This record gives sequence, C-alpha cells and structure tokens, in this order.
Amino acid sequence: MREIISTLIGEKEVEARIQEMADAISAEYAGKQVHLIGILKGSIFFVCELAKRLTIPVTLDFMSVSSYGAGTKSSGIVKISKDLDEPVEGKNVIIVEDILDSGRTLSYVSGIIQDRKPESFKIITLLDKPERRVVPVDIAMTGFEIPDKFVVGYGLDYAQRYRNLPYIGVVEFGEE
Repeated sequence: MREIISTLIGEKEVEARIQEMADAISAEYAGKQVHLIGILKGSIFFVCELAKRLTIPVTLDFMSVSSYGAGTKSSGIVKISKDLDEPVEGKNVIIVEDILDSGRTLSYVSGIIQDRKPESFKIITLLDKPERRVVPVDIAMTGFEIPDKFVVGYGLDYAQRYRNLPYIGVVEFGEE
C-alpha cells in the first residue's frame, strides 16, 4: 500500500486563518500575558506559527499526550509521556491542539490543566472533526472544521511522516 496525499486546505489558507486566530487572541488578552501549551507532536507547527503572530507577551510549554499509536484511528487510551515543565497556577492558559477528533485526549488534558488552577483556561484547535466526537470538549476557537478524513500536514502525521507538509492533506491508500 502506498499513501496518496491530496490537498484539503492550502498553505495560504492555513496561514491566513492562523493570523486571524492570533489577532483575536491578541485583542482578547490585550495588556496580559498568555501561556500557550502545545500538545506534542502534532501541534508544534501550529503553536509556533500562532505564537510568532501574537502581539502580546507569550510563554510556551508542551505536553506529549496521545491516543493514536501508528494507526489512523484513536485507540481510546490516553497516555501522557511528557508533562509540563512549569506550573500553570494563576496563568492565562491556552491549550493549542492540532486536531480535535474523538475528544478523549483534549477532555483528559483539560481536566488535568484546570485542576492546576490557571487564572483562565481555553482550548483552541487548528482542525475540528466533529463527526468523530465521542467526548464533549469546550473549544474556544477552531481554525477549520473538516470532514471525517484522515489528514496530515502542518504537524499532523501518518506513522510519523508528512508532518512537514505546509498544507493540510487527506491520506488515501493505493496499490503499489
């Protein structure tokens, strides 16, 4: 089997939407600092592009949390392999995620972070796949709502490949 990647959301469209999201966050938190928490590895491109477009003070931290493995469907088991380096108590925390799919991972992480008493808390995601939701998650901002397709690019991967694509692509499988 070989992977065939077709463009779902082009590079310029992704960049324009990230700028809109950064502008909205900068306006909402004017005069304050935000603490972005990127969920590794998928959010790394999104969180970096978002952070460099913010016009307010920003700090960064990362968690590594997954429920996938090497497949194309969520395993349903959430695993933290890297926790935060700094406390979030009293901070304006924004979790930055690449994709909201089943909701299991973000629901789990949301509970953990909120228990740590941030000043404010919200979740933003580049992509939202609402058809796949099994656990409700309160999302403050979404870049794009997408259909139930397996996507790669802009940090999203298939078996650790395709993260570096500068656009969002759909993976289809063909014969060799």
